[in-house]
Amino acid sequence: MSKNQLTFSEIIRSEKPVLVDFFATWCMPCKMMEPILEEVKHRIGDQVLFHQVDVDRQPLVASVYQISGVPTLMVFRKGEPLWRHSGVVPPDQLLQVLQRILDDIKKEAEATQATSAPSQTA
Repeated sequence: MSKNQLTFSEIIRSEKPVLVDFFATWCMPCKMMEPILEEVKHRIGDQVLFHQVDVDRQPLVASVYQISGVPTLMVFRKGEPLWRHSGVVPPDQLLQVLQRILDDIKKEAEATQATSAPSQTA
């Protein structure tokens, strides 16, 4: 493994949400997800990181997250799983899930900022 290649656990510890696509090359529904993921990636931009795990090439990672069917999508942030779905997901539904997670992160950041900001009195 090269120095600039991150491990799976390093990738999912990102501050940004990470959408992980657990797939297999022989899986037809996985092939159906490819253009959907491309569309979602295009529409959501760099607010979310995208990562693919071939369950046949990385069986240990698949085993750790109890991936029994493909495609399985999971969203992680700071190493914590936030959402999971097995099967094909329509692009609008996937965007809705990701937007809700991004909104929650924004609210969390605003709440943290509000509690850590010094109170201003005139």
